[in-house]
Amino acid sequence: MRSGVIAQKVGMTRVFTEAGEHIPVTVLKLGNCQVVGHRTTDKNGYVALQLGSGARKSVYMPKAERGQFAVAKVEPKRKVAEFRVSEDSLIPVGAEIQADHFVVGQFVDVTGTSVGKGFAGGMKRWNFGGLRATHGVSVSHRSIGSTGGRQDPGKTFKNKKMPGHMGVDRITTLNLRVVQTDVARGLLLVEGAVPGSKGGWITVRDAVKKSLPKDAPKPGKFKLAGGTDQAAPAAEAPAQQEGA
Repeated sequence: MRSGVIAQKVGMTRVFTEAGEHIPVTVLKLGNCQVVGHRTTDKNGYVALQLGSGARKSVYMPKAERGQFAVAKVEPKRKVAEFRVSEDSLIPVGAEIQADHFVVGQFVDVTGTSVGKGFAGGMKRWNFGGLRATHGVSVSHRSIGSTGGRQDPGKTFKNKKMPGHMGVDRITTLNLRVVQTDVARGLLLVEGAVPGSKGGWITVRDAVKKSLPKDAPKPGKFKLAGGTDQAAPAAEAPAQQEGA
């Protein structure tokens, strides 16, 4: 099981195929996505990679967080997330994961925070049909109707679909196809819509319900702190270790 990446949503555009068909894609940018820590079975009870992305001024960070990045010898990050991995998929601390960590054609699961809509009525929030728009209804056409029972039970049950706050939920979209990658600019183009607004933080990882392509790099495609790209398997000489 490989690690995912932290990306930032840039926006949507389209890509044309050789046949002239266009594919709507969402552009995700990997902003210096580095490994800042390991979680091991002996110390934490599970195996995971802790990744960080985006620049952040240390003056605005608590002392404990500053110390965490100092131990890892990486610049402070704005967004930090953990990805469960297998023991053979651990990437060295300080390594930067690149856009070609994912291969064109593979499927990924994308998680983000949906756009906030504020206080919304029942028709917008739950897709209710509303009341009649003819005789008998006066200035309450978008009402949700009755919400409770009669004398028995004499109350409105919990979790009743009613007007309220809409959006700002954690949403995971499954099985989005990777259309294109740009290593030089750190861009990842996935087919379809991604939850969240422009500039929002997104986590991307291999699809759970789809098989991983055979040409996908393992444990991943990254470059070490020295700046060299990993192009050889970990079993080769140590001087060539840097990506799988």
